[in-house]
Amino acid sequence: MALYEHVLLARQDITQQQVDALVEQYKGVIEANGGKVGRIENWGLRPLTYRIKKNRKAYYSLLNIDAPAAAVSEMERQLRINEDVLRFLTVRVDEHEEGQSAMLARRDDRRERDDRFGRDDDRPRRPRDGDRDRPRRPRDNEAGEGAV
Repeated sequence: MALYEHVLLARQDITQQQVDALVEQYKGVIEANGGKVGRIENWGLRPLTYRIKKNRKAYYSLLNIDAPAAAVSEMERQLRINEDVLRFLTVRVDEHEEGQSAMLARRDDRRERDDRFGRDDDRPRRPRDGDRDRPRRPRDNEAGEGAV
């Protein structure tokens, strides 16, 4: 049997419980066809780089699969039919990574950095140049001082 890493993107409209149910459904498809699913990582609701089917965010899930090619083909066939699945990608690998994936490790590093530098999530963030709710400065040519 071959080793695969499978990433699944689900619509933002569904709940995390429905995403977990989707993952369990496809885990069952793999197991019914003679394979097994090792590690399952839920990366949560993340923004997309570009819109996919009018969605700006998606739930990401990673599955480490050890299964024959026929099992993976059947799972992908069912994924194409499901309307809750935006995209998926299956990659054959030589071996599965031990420990957390790069996505979860990056999230943990960010949390440690925020804790180390005293970042409090409840503290309001500084407005940036592109923020629209900041007050506008009056221009010289607008009504008011110096208007003709």
